Amino acid sequence: MTQNQPLLFNAFLMNTPSHIQHGQWRHPDARQTEFDNLDLWVDLARTLEEGLFDAMFFADVSGLYGPADGRYVDNVHEGLQIPSNDPTVLLGALAAVTDRIGLATTSNVMQNPPFNFARQISTLDHLSRGRIAWNIVTSTQENAARNFGLDALVEHDERYEWAEEYVDVAYKLWEGSWDDDALLVDRSGGRFADPDKIHKIRHRGARYSVEGPHLPSPSPQRTPLLFQAGGSPRGIAFAARHAEAVFIATPSPEVARTHIEGARAQAVANGRHPDDIKFFQGLSIVAGRTEAEAQRRYDDLLQYASVVGFQTHAALGILPDGTRLPEDTPLREIPNNGGRGHVEWLLQEIKDREPVLGDLVRRRLIGQAVVGTPDRIADELERWRGAGVDGVNLVNWRLPGSYEEFNELVLPELQRRGLAKTSYGDARTLRGRIFGSDRLPDRHPAAAYRGAFSEASRYAASVVP
Repeated sequence: MTQNQPLLFNAFLMNTPSHIQHGQWRHPDARQTEFDNLDLWVDLARTLEEGLFDAMFFADVSGLYGPADGRYVDNVHEGLQIPSNDPTVLLGALAAVTDRIGLATTSNVMQNPPFNFARQISTLDHLSRGRIAWNIVTSTQENAARNFGLDALVEHDERYEWAEEYVDVAYKLWEGSWDDDALLVDRSGGRFADPDKIHKIRHRGARYSVEGPHLPSPSPQRTPLLFQAGGSPRGIAFAARHAEAVFIATPSPEVARTHIEGARAQAVANGRHPDDIKFFQGLSIVAGRTEAEAQRRYDDLLQYASVVGFQTHAALGILPDGTRLPEDTPLREIPNNGGRGHVEWLLQEIKDREPVLGDLVRRRLIGQAVVGTPDRIADELERWRGAGVDGVNLVNWRLPGSYEEFNELVLPELQRRGLAKTSYGDARTLRGRIFGSDRLPDRHPAAAYRGAFSEASRYAASVVP
């Protein structure tokens, strides 16, 4: 399926000083300390468009890592996603200074009512002319739950049930509230739009009551490109039903292959096509013109890496007083109502013994770093593509240097091998570039709401045959 296709590339980012590679902000060349300065992101966006990146993929959180009542001294010292700013606001600015690159935001189901969120996304999709994506998440943090008025984080699988209703409301607003020909802009007749073709959705569910109609007119994509990241069984089931792009962080191409084949089989069982979902593996790259140069660069990066930062980000085994469980504590014995995908993948990778907490921290510290010459990096990316991976979420070490290094050293070799595109092509929307169509296909569950709220449809549904 992906054997002869160029890989897709996203820049994996966060509007914070320390996102994934903790400790790197301390390096004098690292500009992620300027995360609250728009100039950094504008400069980076232009660099990424020069490198033909498909999207700027912004992660986000709405709370602290660790126990809700615990100390957060390490989080603050490390700059570990605190301070952090709202990526959705940033996308509005980036839409004005970019032309082709996609703009993906992360928003969890707790932080924004679906009516308001759907309106914000439609606005951004209009402003960007169809380049917006949404990374659907359910949150993993107790502190985040308390920030939005909950006593505790909802149980893991129940959070996905919440997400099912949340996306259902959004689909109704994006796909069903306005007919395709509702917008008239009839100057002589004094009719901006046709009221008979704009519909209230009248949603009533377990969590939400939303009347509608959707206030924005249909944007170029209507529904944004839908990302999701989840490796638990419930997360995979959600992706198989809803996602168009799935972010994975599997420890090897072999584990990736198993995950991808299983998720695509579930998508088919839901009436979708196996290639309706693209899979993006998280990788970091350290390139050099020689192996020795690449290793020197990698050694310099590791010199600044913060073990405490990675331990805190792992967010397992931290007790309320700030102490940590021993590194030899089996992962299966640690309560985990957060992100289970990393643990699930680690259990698949380590088969000869019981994985322990130290394995999780070391995996996060080492990550999926590909170190070497452009030729060696291309070889490794071919392995991932051969396992069914469609694209890469490229994790940065330092901004903007990681992406400048990629553009200069790695991209030409990838293009020579057919592993990276040589132009953006003619499609203007993000979905159009990735899937060849601006709109979701009819087999996606959101498509069921097209025309569902017209008076004729409601009358027909009420008539008993």
